[in-house]
Amino acid sequence: MPKKKPRFSLQTTITLLVCGVVALALFVTDFLVSEKVGSSTQKQQEDKALNIARMTAHSPIIVEALSGQRPENDIQDFSKEMTKITKVEFIVVMDMQGIRKSHPNPQQVGLHFVGGDEGPVLHGHEHISTAKGTLGYSLRAFTPVFSKDGKQIGAVAVGISLDQVKQDVNNSKNVIYLAVIFGVLVGVAGAITLARKIKRSMFGLEPFEIGKLLEERSAMLQCTKEGILAVDQDGRITLINNEAIRLFEEAGIKDDPVGHLVEEFIPLLHLKDVLETRSPRINEEVNLSGVTLLSNHVPIIVKNEIVGTITTFRNKTEINQLAEELTGVKLYAEALRAQSHEFMNKLHVILGLVHLRHYDKLADYINQISAHLQNEVGYIVNKIKDPALAGFILGKMSYARELGAELSFTGEGILPEPRNPEMTHELITILGNLIDNALEALTEQANKKLSVHFEIYDEKLLLEVADNGSGMKEAIAAEIFTKGFSTKGKNRGIGLFLVKQSLEKIHGEIELYSERNKGTRFIVSIPYQKI
Repeated sequence: MPKKKPRFSLQTTITLLVCGVVALALFVTDFLVSEKVGSSTQKQQEDKALNIARMTAHSPIIVEALSGQRPENDIQDFSKEMTKITKVEFIVVMDMQGIRKSHPNPQQVGLHFVGGDEGPVLHGHEHISTAKGTLGYSLRAFTPVFSKDGKQIGAVAVGISLDQVKQDVNNSKNVIYLAVIFGVLVGVAGAITLARKIKRSMFGLEPFEIGKLLEERSAMLQCTKEGILAVDQDGRITLINNEAIRLFEEAGIKDDPVGHLVEEFIPLLHLKDVLETRSPRINEEVNLSGVTLLSNHVPIIVKNEIVGTITTFRNKTEINQLAEELTGVKLYAEALRAQSHEFMNKLHVILGLVHLRHYDKLADYINQISAHLQNEVGYIVNKIKDPALAGFILGKMSYARELGAELSFTGEGILPEPRNPEMTHELITILGNLIDNALEALTEQANKKLSVHFEIYDEKLLLEVADNGSGMKEAIAAEIFTKGFSTKGKNRGIGLFLVKQSLEKIHGEIELYSERNKGTRFIVSIPYQKI
C-alpha cells in the first residue's frame, strides 16, 4: 500500500505523459523533416542557379559575343534581362581571364570577378560555392561557356543571395512548425479527454486510493467472523474468505472453490435461483454434511444489471451458543439443571430407602433434607427478595455441590428487588460468570471453597466472590476481561468479558485481587435502586 499521496493525480500524470510523448515525437519529426526540407530547399536553389547558368552559357548571344561575332554590350543587356526574368541576384559573364562582361552594377563591368571561387570553372568544371562578392554573400553556380568548335571561351556565374536561400528554407520549415503545433494541440486535447475518461471509469479514484481500498476490502473480508462467498453472473465462485473455508472444511469440503461453478461445488446453496430471480434469500438454513449453516444470499446489481451474488453464513450452533452466553439463558439453564439433578438424586435415595424398608433412616434423611433446605433456602429467601436472583443463587449452590465444592452465601442487610427489572438479568450474568470462573479455578484444589458476600447501603450494592484457588499471574490478571482471552483453550474467554459488558451497562465497577497459591477475589460495586 502506498504510504503517501503521489505528487500528481492520475489525470495529470496521463495528460503529461501523453503530451510529452506526442511533443517528443513531433519535435523529433520536426528536427528530422526540417533538416531534410532545409537541405532539399537549398538543393533546389542550387539546381535553379545551375540551370540558369547553363541556359545562359548555351545562349547564342553569349557564345557569339564572347567569340567576337557580336558586340560585348549584348552580354550586359541579355544578362540583365535574364536576371529580371529568373529573379536571381546576379548573372555575371566573364572571359577566360575572369574579367566581367556583365554585372547588375554597370560600373563593375570590365573589372575582375570578386570572390576567388571562379578558378575551377575557368578550367572547364561546373561547380557551386558560397562566397562574398561585391553584392555580399551569395550562393553561386558556375558553368563554362564553349564556342561552337568546343573551345572554352568564358564562364557564367549565377548568384542567389544567401538571405534569400535562408528565407526560402525558413518558409519551408514554417509549414512544418504549424503542423507540429497543431499536432501538439490535438495531442493535448486527446490526452485530457483520455485522462478524464479513465478517471470516470475508476469512479474518480486515484490508483493509490484503489490499492488502499483493495487491501482494506481484503483485510475486512478475511477478518470478519462470517463466511463470505461471492459468485459472478455465470455462477462461478470469484471470492471466498478464511472463515468460509474453515466452515467448508468442517463440512468435509477441502478443495479450493475459486473458479468452480457454485452449483457444482455447493449445490445446496441454490445461488442460481438468486441470479435468475434477482431476489435475496435471508436466514436460510443449509445442512452441509451435518454442519448447519444460517445463510443470506443477496444479488449484486450494478446499473440495473445483475453481476453476481454475495452469500454470508455462520455455523448455526455457534450462533445459538453465543446467544445463550449473551442473553444469560445458559446461566439460568445450568442453575435449573443443577437443582433438578440434585432433586433427582435425593429422590433416588428416598426410593432406595423405601424399597429397603428402612423407614427409620428414611425419616431421618427426610428430616435432614428438610432442615437443610429450610436453613439454606430460608436464609437465601430472607436475604434476597428478588425471586429470580434467589432461585439462581440456590441453583448455583447445588451446582457447586455437584462439583465437590462448598459455596457459602452471606450478606449484610437485605437485598430488595431492583427498581429496574433489567438489573436482575445483569446481576445474574455478573454473579453467574464470576462463580463459574471461581469453580474452574478450583478444579485442581483438594479443598474447594468459594464464597459470595453482598452488602448494600446508600443505594450502592457491593458483591464479593472469592475462592481459595491457585490465583493468577499479574500478566494474566491484566488481560482477563479481554474478549477471547483464556488460559483454558480455544473458544473460551467470553465469561468475564460479559461481566465487563454488564457492568458498563449499569455503570458498575470491578476490582480484582489475586495472589499466587492463596486465591482470587472479585469485588463489584453497582449503583442499586430498590422498588
